[in-house]
Amino acid sequence: MPRRDGTGPAGKGSGGGLGSGRGMGGGVGMGAGGNCVCPKCGNKSSHGRGVPCNTLKCSKCGTTMVRE
Repeated sequence: MPRRDGTGPAGKGSGGGLGSGRGMGGGVGMGAGGNCVCPKCGNKSSHGRGVPCNTLKCSKCGTTMVRE
């Protein structure tokens, strides 16, 4: 029985990779919807596409925002 690692009868091994690539989750983000929220004061702002929440600072207290 081949174990999907290229072993088995000569010329019959699959040798194909099984990984999904680009890390856990296949490189898919959470999307554009939702909010960024301050873990300290609770201030919310809408999440912008392509802008991770952890790159933003809260406008009220300056704490790094997190995804809601």
